[in-house]
Amino acid sequence: MLWRRLPLPLPLTADRLLAGRLGAALSVVPDEPGLLWASVALVLIPDPDSVLVIRRAHREGDPWSGHMALPGGRREPGDEDLITTAIRETGEEVGIELSRNALLGVLEDVVPRTRVLPPIAVRPHVFRLPATPALHPNAEVAAATWLPLEDLGRQWRREVVVEVAGVPRTTPAFVTREGVVWGMTERILRDLLDRLPSAGT
Repeated sequence: MLWRRLPLPLPLTADRLLAGRLGAALSVVPDEPGLLWASVALVLIPDPDSVLVIRRAHREGDPWSGHMALPGGRREPGDEDLITTAIRETGEEVGIELSRNALLGVLEDVVPRTRVLPPIAVRPHVFRLPATPALHPNAEVAAATWLPLEDLGRQWRREVVVEVAGVPRTTPAFVTREGVVWGMTERILRDLLDRLPSAGT
């Protein structure tokens, strides 16, 4: 199994530097025809610097059923924008009440790389909280946990075999004790790690 080590991030005291690496990373137009839109929240906390991940509950007809993921979901007609979607979904799924004041910025939009999944675009929003909030997962979430960012840098693997619609597939992934994080969630987390202030920057 091939792997490489990602740069280890410094503590997130340099929020302004991180915010400067976000914000201008939009790549897909929200009104692009044929695309469904969703939004996820990367909720960051200190001591140690960590990001919230969830394991989705098993649900019939859900292509992401049982997968490791970030809190979030599809934009609803009543959502003012995709930030509203991320805030609403995070509150519903894990009971964290995010505010726009906690928003540092956004990462690159991502879309599935397999035709098995629906044509959906996901906008990742990065939020920073001053302390660890209580988690209250709803029925859509089987588990929720905080992954230390320093550990993620060591857990990334270039080649991991996962099963997609019953077919084995080789893909990059974070191999954690909580589960294998792959697909769009892996791409989002790797984008975050690449943007974090790290040694030598």
